[in-house]
Amino acid sequence: MNIHEKYIKRCIELAQNGFGTTYPNPMVGSVIVYEDKIIGEGWHKKAGGPHAEVNAIRSVKDKSLLEKATIYVSLEPCSHFGKTPPCCDLIIEHKIPNVIVGTVDPNEKVAGNGIKKIIASGANVVVGILEKECNELNKRFFTFHQQKRPYIILKWAESQDGFLSPEKEDNQDRKPVWITNQYSRQLVHKWRSEEQAILVGTKTVIDDNPKLNVRDWSGNNPIRVVLDQNNRISKDSFIFDNCVKTIIFTKSETSISAENTTFEVIDFKENIIPQILGILHQNQIQSIIIEGGLQTLQSFIDQNIWDEARIFVGKLLFGNGTKAPILQKKNVTKTYILNDELINVRNHD
Repeated sequence: MNIHEKYIKRCIELAQNGFGTTYPNPMVGSVIVYEDKIIGEGWHKKAGGPHAEVNAIRSVKDKSLLEKATIYVSLEPCSHFGKTPPCCDLIIEHKIPNVIVGTVDPNEKVAGNGIKKIIASGANVVVGILEKECNELNKRFFTFHQQKRPYIILKWAESQDGFLSPEKEDNQDRKPVWITNQYSRQLVHKWRSEEQAILVGTKTVIDDNPKLNVRDWSGNNPIRVVLDQNNRISKDSFIFDNCVKTIIFTKSETSISAENTTFEVIDFKENIIPQILGILHQNQIQSIIIEGGLQTLQSFIDQNIWDEARIFVGKLLFGNGTKAPILQKKNVTKTYILNDELINVRNHD
């Protein structure tokens, strides 16, 4: 590992402190080095707050050293006015002579302009250090800007013999049957806190009346996204409790009025997935967990519109019931949470 890689790696470590709190901004870390010693560092903590470079520069006690220092940043410094001024201007203002960048910002508002501006100021700029790792850090941000859709995570739990749920008689208790243990369920709530939104279908809400929150973890509740073609979901359901922003996709206007809830009319006779993703993109949603039932999950799989699948396999045997989605398991890693097997599948290398 060369010296540039060493400090960009530290930038990535710092940036990860902002996981789940920077939306719609990327996670960014920055380190300032003088004579091979770190004299300042920072990361972007929250949208609207100071960016990583600002926090790093502020942390330097002796500002006179900046004119002889090197600033490392995991993502290209921004060049436009948003909720905060451009970071490239601050770097230029402090006359930092060496700027090392992990990767170029895919946002069309930046997209190389920050680097060009810093080069034009006379600074030495190096780009593409640990580029793959920096891109992976912000895979949600990159997917959103490059593919114009959220990063999509499919998640489900299945029994040892491949069922989502056991077969039930009409008069049976409709309470959900837990396939996984409490630690796996807590992990799911941690995941929810890390992503911007969570999507389920009509049947899931009617059968389980889920809260779709992070009650078993500390963090932000995701935006709830619900498919309800025929407005069948009862207004007494938890999704109408106004606790979290909720987007409901339906085929027609509804008279239901709920604070913090938006109804989006789409054409269910056409392919609904591009319509849904287009509206989520308009709402600046960069990542979503699909926790729907078989039909919802299989629709995303069949159209090959997903990035990652997280599949729990429990020890229960159901014999029959609702079959689990069918997914070709390539690029697989497996871990265990007590007796639960967790399979993680990436849809690309």
